[in-house]
Amino acid sequence: MIAYLERFVHGNDVESRQADDEEDCSSLCDALDLQGSIDCVATGLAGKDFGGVYSFKPLAFVKPANSDDVARVVKAALQSSNLTVAARGNGHSINGQAMADRGLVMDMRAMEDHFQVVWINGTPYADVSGGALWEDVLKRCVLGFRLAPRSWTDYLSLTVGGTLSNAGVSGQAFRYGPQTSNVAELEVVTGKGDIIVCSETQNPQLFFAALGGLGQFGIITRARVALQPAPDKLRWIRVVYAEFEEFSRDAELLVTLQESDSFDYLEGFVFVNSDDPSNGWPSVPLDPQQAPFDPSHIPATAGSVLYCLEVALHYRNTDHPSALDVVVNRLLGRLGFLPHLKFEMDLNYVEFLLRVKHQEEQAKASGVWDAPHPWLNLFVSKSDIADFDCHVFKKILKGGVGGPMLIYPLTRSMWDTRTSMVVPKDEIFYIVALLRFTAYPKGPSVEKMVAQNQEIIKCCVNKGFDFKLYLPHYSSQEEWKAHFGNQWARFVERKASFDPLAILAPGQKIFSRIRHL
Repeated sequence: MIAYLERFVHGNDVESRQADDEEDCSSLCDALDLQGSIDCVATGLAGKDFGGVYSFKPLAFVKPANSDDVARVVKAALQSSNLTVAARGNGHSINGQAMADRGLVMDMRAMEDHFQVVWINGTPYADVSGGALWEDVLKRCVLGFRLAPRSWTDYLSLTVGGTLSNAGVSGQAFRYGPQTSNVAELEVVTGKGDIIVCSETQNPQLFFAALGGLGQFGIITRARVALQPAPDKLRWIRVVYAEFEEFSRDAELLVTLQESDSFDYLEGFVFVNSDDPSNGWPSVPLDPQQAPFDPSHIPATAGSVLYCLEVALHYRNTDHPSALDVVVNRLLGRLGFLPHLKFEMDLNYVEFLLRVKHQEEQAKASGVWDAPHPWLNLFVSKSDIADFDCHVFKKILKGGVGGPMLIYPLTRSMWDTRTSMVVPKDEIFYIVALLRFTAYPKGPSVEKMVAQNQEIIKCCVNKGFDFKLYLPHYSSQEEWKAHFGNQWARFVERKASFDPLAILAPGQKIFSRIRHL
């Protein structure tokens, strides 16, 4: 087996390697004895991602049928001198994190379907495959059991294992924490090829390492996700602010109130004070059928950008409309948004959570979805967010990014510090997500957008902001050390324990593959 893998990896030249890829693909599959399959020819999909900036051709695209297949692939790489393994969910990474240059990429979407609702001490959980899409988990939980996970991402065509390997953040995170804070158990295939079930009490070191671990310690093949009763509908509201101080004050108030005194969902975004259809006023109304954004209500003192606070309140079909209005008006009555610039609508709960899916369909139809997406995601401490707004939104990004510029507060106490995630030091910190959509050839080039991202990061460093990249991407281990700070030693220790040869997730570029210990 080892000799075979060595020959497979170390062809004499490019042409011979390509010939070997095609000729020996079936032999490799037989050698691994997979219940799934291996594709050594049509590997193009595995060398691309949503970001569209990087591309690396893998040796093979593996479609594992189950956890045993995943373990066999990892063990085969372990016996070779330089094979690496990357788990690919739905290919939504931005900077090649799910790629393996001349390595093995595993299509986690190919794994056998697994879904079961279990009750433990009166609390419902969904046992789901690591390769399951969150949108499918949503539909099965709500339609079959009137239950739903507590914490989400805005876009649900992502895999369970993929988001849990990062954090998983959306408008519910201020109350329930990220998705990594809402998991009771994992099944993980480590870099040693071991299949291990872990939780807070069973193999806890691996459990907390894998959550937010960027795929460095193991491949998540199953997760037990906490559920709660699903509402039927929600009231979705957007209100506008001219001043960042007022926007942030209200947003921070809402995320610190008790559950009964606040909304069930909270996000926000920055938009350009102009009629630009992508970046400006037209991006605020919730429905084209609603009255358009009326700029006459913007004060003359407003600057180049404005701010939108987005909230939602859950309710049941049996709730009386007037009672809902009373609660909504009471909550909004505490806020200082601009009068007459409020947009609201009632929506089915599932339809709301799948709202980005509709935008995806439109973007695919226009070709924008397949264009490069050099996105930038950061966490910025409350103590620095006003200065960040002043230097970044009001100056560097005053013309917009051709897509949403999300900004909303999160609470640090809802993040479990035992996981591999690192966040800023303040109890309240903000997520900033610059979701660029290129309109090439009309819009700026990818190179210019990437350069602007670097300008923003450099600004944060030079100003001494307390910030962390979310979905991080660095080119050197020194940068990774700085990213993890005083958690770097723990990260390295966990790597040595669960993936000592650095086989897993090479696209993150944190560790280099070790030939043999």
